[in-house]
Order: sequence, then C-alpha cells, then structure tokens
Amino acid sequence: MMKFRFRRQGNDPHREKIKQDLFAFSKTVEHGFPNQPSALAYDPKRQLLAIGTKSGAMKIYGAPGVEMTGLHKDTAAVTQIHFLYGQGRILSLLDDNTIHLWEIVQRENRSHLVEVHSFNLPGRPGIESTRVVVNLLFVMLFTCLVIPLFSVPEEYKCGKSLGPVESLQEHPQDSDKILIGYSRGLVVLWDLNSRHVVNLFLGKQQLESLVWERSGNSFVSSHSDGGYMVWAVSSSNPCTHDPISSTVPYGPFPCKAVNKILWRTTESGAPLVLFSGGMPRASYGDRHCLTILQDSNHVTLDFTSRVIDFFTIHCTDKDKEFDDPSALVVLLEEELIVIDLQMAGWPTVPAPYLAPLHSSAITCSCHISNVLPKLWERVISAGQQQPAAVSSNWPICGGKNLASDPKQKELLLTGHEDGTVRFWDASGVSLKPLYKLSTANIFQTDCDHNDSLTQAGEEEWPPFRKVGCFDPYSDDPRLGIQKISVCKYSGKLVVAGTAGQVIVMVLSDEKSDHMIDVATVDLLQDREGFTWKGHDRLPPKSGSVVFAPGFQPVVLVQCMPPAAVTAVTLHAEWNLIAFGTSHGFGLFDYHRRSPVLARCTLHPNDSLAMEGPLSRVKSLKKSLRQSFRRIRKSRVSGKKRAVQEANAQLAEHDAEVTPVQRRIEPRSADDSLSGVVRCLCFADTFLRDGTHHGPTMWAGTNSGSVYAYALDVPSQEKFSEQSVEALLGKEIQLMHRAPVVSIAVLDGRGNPLPEPYEVSRDLAKAPDMQGSHSVLIASEEQFKVFMLPKVSAKTKFKLTAHEGCRVRKVALSNFTSVSSEEYSENALVCLTNLGDIHMFSVPALRPQVRYDCIRKEDISGIASCVFTKTGQGFYLISPSEYERFSLSARVITEPLCRVDISRISLTVSLLGQKKKVTMLVILSGLLDEMRSALSSPVLDSPNSSADITLDTTGELTVEDVKDFLMTVDEAENNFRNITEEDGRPPGILIN
Repeated sequence: MMKFRFRRQGNDPHREKIKQDLFAFSKTVEHGFPNQPSALAYDPKRQLLAIGTKSGAMKIYGAPGVEMTGLHKDTAAVTQIHFLYGQGRILSLLDDNTIHLWEIVQRENRSHLVEVHSFNLPGRPGIESTRVVVNLLFVMLFTCLVIPLFSVPEEYKCGKSLGPVESLQEHPQDSDKILIGYSRGLVVLWDLNSRHVVNLFLGKQQLESLVWERSGNSFVSSHSDGGYMVWAVSSSNPCTHDPISSTVPYGPFPCKAVNKILWRTTESGAPLVLFSGGMPRASYGDRHCLTILQDSNHVTLDFTSRVIDFFTIHCTDKDKEFDDPSALVVLLEEELIVIDLQMAGWPTVPAPYLAPLHSSAITCSCHISNVLPKLWERVISAGQQQPAAVSSNWPICGGKNLASDPKQKELLLTGHEDGTVRFWDASGVSLKPLYKLSTANIFQTDCDHNDSLTQAGEEEWPPFRKVGCFDPYSDDPRLGIQKISVCKYSGKLVVAGTAGQVIVMVLSDEKSDHMIDVATVDLLQDREGFTWKGHDRLPPKSGSVVFAPGFQPVVLVQCMPPAAVTAVTLHAEWNLIAFGTSHGFGLFDYHRRSPVLARCTLHPNDSLAMEGPLSRVKSLKKSLRQSFRRIRKSRVSGKKRAVQEANAQLAEHDAEVTPVQRRIEPRSADDSLSGVVRCLCFADTFLRDGTHHGPTMWAGTNSGSVYAYALDVPSQEKFSEQSVEALLGKEIQLMHRAPVVSIAVLDGRGNPLPEPYEVSRDLAKAPDMQGSHSVLIASEEQFKVFMLPKVSAKTKFKLTAHEGCRVRKVALSNFTSVSSEEYSENALVCLTNLGDIHMFSVPALRPQVRYDCIRKEDISGIASCVFTKTGQGFYLISPSEYERFSLSARVITEPLCRVDISRISLTVSLLGQKKKVTMLVILSGLLDEMRSALSSPVLDSPNSSADITLDTTGELTVEDVKDFLMTVDEAENNFRNITEEDGRPPGILIN
C-alpha cells in the first residue's frame, strides 16, 4: 500500500547550473593489482609493460602515473599479448579464438588505448582447450610449416605428422630462419626463403620451450624431466643427435617440467640462466619457483602464487655483443615481482604501482584528506626504516606523466586479516605503499612469520628465497582489523580488531622498548543470563616489547566479551576514545588509562550476539520464533487497511500524479543482533540547554536507538588530576527501529563541526555557536535532522519509502564549483544497497543528483566503499583492486599521460607480390583439437616475453595444414576485401 506526498516543485534553471558545476560522476582509475592476470608482454623500445586478464582487460603501464586501460567487448580471457616493436600497437589473443589490434592514440594531448580491429580465427571458441597459433614476427609463407617427413626418424613421428608444435623462435641474427620445436623433442631450423630444413636436432626428452643464445650459434631447450640442453648450430652438421650439455639442476630424483627458460649473455663471461619450474616432484612439487643461475651463484625464488610469465629487461641493440640483463620481471597470479640483476644478491625492487592490496585480505579501510606535510614526512620516514626491498630505480619507465603535482596529500589506510594496517599514497594515479604497521607483535600468537625456518632453509637444497608479500593465510583470525580512526593533527591512531581489542597508538620517530598498558572494559555490566560462546581474547605479551619507529602502541583496551569491534572513534583533544561491539559501547580516557563509561545495548532475547562472529552455532527454534513474530506483526488490521485504501482512492482523483511512498513495516525489537553499535561520534554542541555547549558523545545501534551523553572533560592542565565524567543526556528511538548508520552534528550554519585541533591550530574556521545546532541521523531507511537541544524533528527524507532501497554508506563531503573556487557546498553522500549514489543538500535534505555506481549484485564492493571529504570514493572491484570514482566536477584523479609514438605508414599494397607475402602478422589456425593443461604461450623476442606455443592432443598432418593454406592470390583478395570493407588500409601489413 502506498502513501502520497506533496507534489514536487519544478526545476530551477539557476540551481541546475549550480549542480552541474558542483557534481559530476566518473570512474577515474583502478588502483592495485589486476585480478586474475593471464598474459604479459613488454616493449623494450617504448619501455611499456602490458598485462591481460581473464576478464578481458588490457592494462598498459610505464613510468609512475602512466597507465592506460582497455576492455575487450567480450569477457573472454586474454591468452597472449604481443607488442609490435616500438609502434605503440599491441596484439591480443583471446580464448574465444579472436585476435585484436590495439593502438596507443593521442587525443587532446593525452594517450589512450583504443581497439582498432579484430579478427575471428578458425577453431572451436568457448572451450579451454582451444589454441590458435599466432606467429607475430616471422616473415614467412603459409606453406612454411610443412616439414618433409622422410628426413625425420620414426620415433619423432606421430603417424603422418610430427606431433604438436611447442615453441617457435626467430633467429636473433637472421630473420629468415625460424626454430620450430616439437613435443617429442625434435627441433627444426627452417629457412623461410629457400623453404627447406637447415638443421635437425634430435632431443630425447619431451620439449617445453626454446630460447636462442644472442649470437645465434646455439640455443637452449627445456624439457619435461626438469632439465635443459644447450645445442650448437652448425651448417656442417645438418643432423645433431647430442647437445653440447644437458643439465637437470635439481636431479637426480624426478623433477617437474621446466616450463620456460631464458638464456642471457653477460659481459662478465658467465651466462645468466633463468627458468620456471623444474623442482623435485616429491619434495617441492607444489612450490611456485623461478631459478636464477650464473656461475656459482644459484638462487631459487620461492613465490606464494603461480608464475604466469616472466621476461628480462636487457640490451636489444643488435650492434651490442651481450644481453647484459638489468632486471627480471615476473608476473605472478597475485603480484608483480621485479628483481635487480645488476646488484649483488639480486634484491627485489619496490614497485611504485601494481602493489598487491590483498597481500592479506582487506577487512576495512579509512581515507585521510589533506594530510599535513609534517605527518606525511614522518610516515614516509617510518616506512623507509622498515626492513623491505632495497631501493632501486624502477626499470619500466616509458611514457610521460602529464598530471600536475597534487595540491594536497591523501592517505588511504587498509586494515587486513593478519592484523596489519597499510598506509598508501592515494594522492595521485599510482597507489604507492608507504608504511606497514603490524599489531601481531603485541599479542602472544603463533603467527610470527617463520624467520627461524627461513634462515634454516637458506642452508638447504634447493637454495630457496622467499620473495613477494602475498600471504592470504592468517594464522589467527582474531587479529583481523575491523575499524580504524586517525587524528592527522596529533599523530594518534586507533585500531580495533576481531577479538575486541582496541589499540591506541602514537607516532614516534624513534625506536622504543616499553610495556603496554592493558585495560579491560566489561560491556555486559554483570548482566545475568548471558554466556559468551565465541572465541577467547588475544593474550597480550607480558614485559616490554621492542617497537620500530612509526606508530607505537601505548594502551590496549580489551572489550569483554571479546566480540568484534563494530565502531570506533577518537577525539585526541579530549584524550578520549569510544568503541562499540554487538554487546554495547564504552568510553575510555587513554591519558589516565581509565574507563569512563560502559553501556550494554543487548536486548533480553538477543542471544545470537553471544555466539561471536567465528561461531557457527545458531538456534533453529529461535529463528523460527522470530519468523512467526515478524509475520504476526506485519499483519495490518482490516480497519486500518480499509482506511488506507480509501485514502489512496481519494488521492487518485488528483489531476497531477504525485510521487508515492512505500509502506515501511517496523522492525521487531528482539531481532537478532539488535544491540550492535553501528556508529559513534564526538561533538562540542548544545545538549543540556540552549546556552551552554560542551563535549558530547553519540552512539547509534542496530535497533534504531541513539544515545547522547554529556561529557565533563577537564582542561588540558587538569587532565592528570581530574577524570572525565559522562551523563546520559538524551535517548532517541527511531520509529521503525531501522539501524542507525551515521550521526553527525551540524553548527548554526548547517556545516559539519570541525575535527579536533583544527580550530585551536587555526586550520579551520570556528563553528557557529550562536545559532541552533542540529544533529543529522542517518538510518538504513531515512535521513532526519533534529534540532538541539530539544531533539525536535526539523526535516527528513524517507529514502526507502521513495526509492525502495536501503542506506549502506553515508558521508558528508564538500564540493567546490568548477566555475569559482570561492563557492562550495556541503552535501550528504549516500550509497545504497542497490549500488547507486544519492546526494542531498545539508541541512535541508533536498535530493540533488543520483548516479549508478556499483552493481547491486556486488555486495563486497558496496560493503568496502569509502568516501572522501572532497567528493571522491573507493570500492573494491576485486580482492586486489580498488575502483576510484569522483562525484565532484572539480576534484578528479585520473591518468594524464602521453606516450610519444612515431609509427611507420601502414598503407601497403600487396599487388604484384606473387612470390612472397611480406607480413608482420600471419594468422594460421592449424588445429581444432587442442590440449588444455598448458599455460598461455607468449613469444620470447624484443616484442614479447615468452614462447609462441602450439599445444595439441591430436596429430598435425599435412592434410590438416592444407585446410588453412591459401595461394598468394587468395591472400591478396582477402586483404583487399578487408581494406575495402573497413575503408582503411590493413593495419597489420608492412613492407
């Protein structure tokens, strides 16, 4: 049944213009590591890195701030990426048998990644086993892969074919020669001009990959037995049976296959050998490893996620004699690792972007705008003193960042499941890690990362070295960070966890060795009939603890029962913290180390709150009882229903259609977890009377209750002598008992109150204490403004009744006009359970704009959203990526970069070339039946990072190849048709 409201007034053109200058929605940049990467490529000339994902995303990275993103129309996995050397063009192959050509184009003096063409290739799309050979570099005829079978020994034949092709490699010095590797170990050196076999190499192990030595006098093959072989290429010996050397680095026991190998020459003499896989199958077959060998130096990089691909950054100038690699870039399933190959010990290079946000699962986040320079420098200094990767220049530095330096510094804090808080530089496009704070060392747990085991392992064989920071497992889930509150003016931080721990920290520039004061607050207040069935508290360490420079704990407040903390806030000027759980809320004076207040909010029937988040015990009887109570209370008497229907019929006779409201049923007072504290806030306002203002604390619960306490806070000179006292001033019960999401106090002008220390340090205007203050209470169903101190309703907006959605996140943000810096407005920003964002004027609560932001099915994205005070926001689009968006027409953080490209002309005529078709891209679909268990092939050349590989379960026969062969005339006609249809020259052909 619907209720009718007053008619809406017409739009004011002047107001609409103001809104256009204030508000504009745009998704600007994706921070973090791409979710489910599947392909990797590198352009050494432009110094650009490309990553493709299983969802069809294409991401290009250069110097910090140089980022470009493209998305294929279909959400198919990207299996291969290849740069066209130095041209700013990228080819991508998808698992749906389509190949796409991308270009970096210049628009409005900025570079963008644009898809310009796509092709459908032969095969059966949509299945994992489909593979299509894409030969990206070889100048060859379509008939070049037909190898005479009479010259091959019988043991290398598969019926009428030579078996699956595993690798194709162009000769480094002679582009007319190609190395073809077959699965059974046969390797053929093929001449493209004369179209005949130059050399045959008869290996005795199943082949995995090939790589040329720089001079072209030898090549290296890796095999399924965990070994690799070095072969000499000699014109005097057309058929080679034995390699120069054969090595199984981790033998003699059975080993896993060496999936890919690189061989790089160095001026020092000893070549650098890098390969993935090859681990002893029985002992370390489950490890994800990459080995680096050079002379007597041997390191086995041990990763925590699967190796997708890797390449080296080395000299590609053909006039140079040696490769001299400077860096190794490894793309893992969960992070990107860069190893400095020129420094002793091959240390890790810290990444300025692509940081794995999900190194431990993100549990909460907090954004700090306009960070003071002093605090910024202290945080950076603390991060630089932490034992981390050796500082080195980032080797991927293509393009130019055109964005100006940010006017203000921004911090994004993320809380994690392992008890860490990570500080990120969110001022620009690149989300750079600054500092990592761990709370695990405060408690007695088993989650200390096994340093002793790591040191012992260094003396064992293989010589493992743990690399990377991705660690998805937490030894103790009670360490998880649930809430964060920061005072950017005093350098104080409060973090609260899953086991009821609330830790007050102070930023220190010096190392410290001290004991932590521990205080316990009983939120049940000896209430009878409740027994905690959840997890135990985390026992703190006894004695002094050593803390590195940075945020150091001074007080640990333990809530009892040890339930997860659901709300926390800090007022550094009053030396107070407030915290809440599913049982109640407390107030603590951390200067005197004494509790001030503890209030239990449990309902007598709220037994579910006693089970804890880690307990799976739930009473079926109680659940059924509550269901029947809801049904009983939702029934409306026949008399009331008749009155409502009559009112609706009368309203229908109105000439104009007015907006409708949904009927909202009140919630039961004894719903489960009704006592959960959802929000807390401090405010200096009028609560006792209209003439005297003072400190207050506000708390809102899941049952729609709001508690307001008047606080008696002594002056700073008497903090040590007098204690803080709290007196309940007001108690508000919302009519429908909807959970209270947020509480904010507004001054006489309707502006939010400034933060602690802002006014005393002349960093903000003093609030208006002459006019009447008001409190804005946001529940899941509506927003309501009450006048203080009488707590009389002034205005409200029923969001659920009007829009049919519920409030999930709320923030007060300031929006500055693009037309004038002098004009700005405060607005209430609301994210709903449907993923849309509504903005309202403050304090009038008039709707301003509405935007679709997050898919309503993306529950984790909605739950992770955090707003900034300048009209921006972040939410998780995957466990490892934040999507950044802007609601402000003025404040926008987006990539502004340029990559200078000097392309050669693509207008090439094929007419008259009857003997030979000179092509940069040859698309040859060779088989329908393909093998599924192999990883994506990528080409090892200056344009890409790994092998071009063809994997099949069937047999390659001459008849199969002939189905896809064409004459020069046919090729000529096909490309002429493509040109005529598209009205543009074929973008894949050159002379």
